[in-house]
Parts: sequence; C-alpha cells; structure tokens
Amino acid sequence: MKNQHNNQLLQLTIGTVLISTSGALGKFISMPTEVIIWWRCALGAIFLFLFCKYKKFNLKIHSKKDFSTILFSSVLLGLHWITYFYALKLSNVALGMLSIFTFPVITAFIEPLFTKTKLNSMHIVLALMVLLGIYILAPEFNFQSNQVKGILFGILSAFFFALRNLMLKKSAAIYNGSALMLYQTFLLTILLLPFLFIKDTSNITTQYPYIILLALVTTAIGHSLFVSSFKYFSVSTASIIASAQPIYGIIIAFFFLNEIPTLNTYIGGTLILATVIIESLRSRKK
Repeated sequence: MKNQHNNQLLQLTIGTVLISTSGALGKFISMPTEVIIWWRCALGAIFLFLFCKYKKFNLKIHSKKDFSTILFSSVLLGLHWITYFYALKLSNVALGMLSIFTFPVITAFIEPLFTKTKLNSMHIVLALMVLLGIYILAPEFNFQSNQVKGILFGILSAFFFALRNLMLKKSAAIYNGSALMLYQTFLLTILLLPFLFIKDTSNITTQYPYIILLALVTTAIGHSLFVSSFKYFSVSTASIIASAQPIYGIIIAFFFLNEIPTLNTYIGGTLILATVIIESLRSRKK
C-alpha cells in the first residue's frame, strides 16, 4: 500500500512539475492568448490521441451524461487557461502562478457540494496557509495596476479550475486520465476555432517550438498525470499537493526569463511549500 501511495504521489509530483512550465511558456510565447490556447489544445489533442492509440485505451464515452460532464468541464478548463494566461501577461510568472493557487482554498470549501465528503477543517487551515503565502507575495493593491489586474485574473482562473477538477472527479474514476484530457483538448480545439480568424496569428511560425512544448510537456503529459491522480486522492488533497507549482514555475522563470524573486516571494513560497509537505504526509497515513 505504501509503495502504491508513493508511486501515485511521485506521478502527481511529476505532473505538477510539468504543468509548472506553463508559467514561463505562457509569458514568453508572443501570440494572442486565445490563439495560444487553441494551438495548445490542437497539438495536445494530437499527442494524446497517438498516445491513447499506442496504449490501446478505450476512447468510447459511455453515456450522454458523461459527455455533458466532459463538455462542460472542457469549457471550464478553457476559461481557466485563458484567464490564467491573461494573468501571466499582465503581471509576471510569480504573481500569475501564485494567484491561481487560491484554487485549493476554493476547492476545500466547495468540494462537499460535489461529493459526500465533509468539509475538512485541516484542508481549510492548509488552504489558508496558501492564501497567506499569496498575500505576502502580492504588491500593494491598486486596481489601476497591471499586477493587481493579473492577480484578479489569476483568482478567476482558480475558480474555473476548481470547478473543472470537481466536475471531473467521478469521470476520473471511470476514464483514463489521458483519455479525459484528449476529450477536453479536442472539444476546446473546436470551441476556440473562431479565434484563429479574428486574432492576429502572423508570427506563429516563430513560436512553434514553444507551442509544441506547451502542448506536449505541459498539457498532454502534465495534465494527464494530474487528472489521473483524482483516482487516488481527493481533489482537495491533489490541489494542495499541486500547490508546489508556483515554486517550480518561479525557478523555471528565473533561469529562462531572468525574473528574479523578491524576499516576499521566498517567504510566501515557503508557506506554500510547507502546506504541500504537510498534506503529502497526511495523505500517506490515510
């Protein structure tokens, strides 16, 4: 049992690190946000389809109810990605990534509305630690500031992400994680197609390497591992463990974008990382 737990925790951690690359890539790629997300989904769907075929996963959706759940959760995922990338463009990787990590707070409070689980007081304490870490990181609040606008977009993105994860909890117990991400990226490719005709896509040829990384590493592999973790962890637990994403993202941005963290970043990041360690130990005992 311990070995299985450790393996699942390792997969969730790897998925978290890979998803963390979205911060630097989202900030660096020079295209309209909606176009970036379309390419992310289109190429991600291709990679996921090839992987699912290679692994011979069953790609059949069992019922109309399941399709409705997957469709609506896909819309939420698309809104999450778009608002998240706006947060990155308006602020920086540190603030953009850390602001979306209000989603463990949101998840902890609304998960009982979706499942039979009771509100876990320890989850609330840990989620509030994450929120405190984000508060320490935030600059002075001025609604004319692009940084504050970025934080607000990040919080909105967190709300969409929490809803999407909770909606997929039951589906993750039935469908393979890679198959679920294939459905979602394919549906978003269709839904976001109009943006290719109303947004400027003239510089796409210079952005292909970074778009491919975003589609393959961040989306196809990282998000598949994260969704798969819902089979073994509650959404609140997976969300709090995944709170290490901003830490990894800030490190990646430091090396590749030369974004230097402030003292507040270190203090807030330490609080966030502490919640990850505590929840990892707690979930191991269950």
